[in-house]
Amino acid sequence: MRVLVIGSGAREHALLLALRRDPEVEEVAIAPGNAGTAIIADQYDVDVTSGEAVVKLAQRLKSDLVVIGPEVPLVLGVADAVREAGIACFGPTKDAARIEGSKAFAKDVMTKAGVRTASSEIVDNPGHLDAALDRFGPPAGQAAWVVKDDGLAAGKGVVVTTDPDTARAHAASLLDSGHPVLLESFLDGPEVSLFCVVDGETVVPLLPAQDFKRIETGDSGPNTGGMGAYSPLPWLPEAVITQIVDEIVKPVAAELVARGSSFSGLLYAGLAITSNGPAVVEFNCRFGDPETQAVLALLESPLGQLLRAAATGELASFGDLQWHDGYAVAVVVAAENYPGRPRLGDVITGSEADGVLHAGTARRDDGAIVSSGGRVLSVVGTGPDLSAARDVAYSLAKSIKLPGSHFRTDIALAAAEGRIGL
Repeated sequence: MRVLVIGSGAREHALLLALRRDPEVEEVAIAPGNAGTAIIADQYDVDVTSGEAVVKLAQRLKSDLVVIGPEVPLVLGVADAVREAGIACFGPTKDAARIEGSKAFAKDVMTKAGVRTASSEIVDNPGHLDAALDRFGPPAGQAAWVVKDDGLAAGKGVVVTTDPDTARAHAASLLDSGHPVLLESFLDGPEVSLFCVVDGETVVPLLPAQDFKRIETGDSGPNTGGMGAYSPLPWLPEAVITQIVDEIVKPVAAELVARGSSFSGLLYAGLAITSNGPAVVEFNCRFGDPETQAVLALLESPLGQLLRAAATGELASFGDLQWHDGYAVAVVVAAENYPGRPRLGDVITGSEADGVLHAGTARRDDGAIVSSGGRVLSVVGTGPDLSAARDVAYSLAKSIKLPGSHFRTDIALAAAEGRIGL
């Protein structure tokens, strides 16, 4: 099997590493990739938002399977173009990808499917903003205001705050940019990311993970694309995972089928485990980053065969997934000033060690690896327990030399110390 991966981040680096462990995968290629993925796969420069460009590359490479990592190509319909060319593709259609591309669409799907989620309201008129904020903030008995961009925002379009001025300013800035605003009620309880490989109404869950969105240790500062993750979750009972699949993911998958928007690919449920049970924070239409780096580090089943089964309508006959024992922790090393405008072009040393996955990196003409994005690297440690996995991950993170770089020091710490429970 020849596999082409679309994307350029640490998520795609993790996908490549897992694909290379599959005995049926003979060749892997990536477009556009980064300095780290270039070491393990053939790399091609292509416009990933162009279905025509991706199809031409897949045809030239005689790819048997195309795996689309980022959300933007999926929302723009690149997977549709690949399928229309007769090439198997892991990733939903443009229509089904609205589960991430439009929060209003996702809310409607969840309502029709009977899935628990936060109450919400779309605001597209600045004149209605203050009244809507009054309905959704602490004055209405909520713990905080939750203000979201209705479209794609790379994980950074969400503000959760107890300060009314901060909530209003974020909402107003979105409206001024022409973006509708989604206001939601606050969901209490720890958050969980559950990835499910989906083929129509067939749902195969992966290990649950938890990610860390805030930039600073202690969950303070602005939201980011994700500063770390760990998997599995020692505090989450297996019965709750079953409940999430049966009461949330399967009904949503069935509702998409009923609408003629059947989902084929990775359906990512972002959840809060509230005092009343699991509730959906959001759905995404692709593997999440940085959770993928932790989850795939533990996957024993052949990833290429799994993704091909979903892409070709054979997921129901794939069988149960197998996992390595233990835990994985992923820590993101970010560039100076991220999540603001990051400092770029600095030389990185220590980035070629095992367990270091590249995201925002490039190779200069002189051979040096330099930073080229905000989230520069993900370092992944595994171990028999979370403490051991953390030790490995943080040892790697400390070995990376990048001027001005920073990382959170508390990824998986509360879980390792037994401070999370239901």
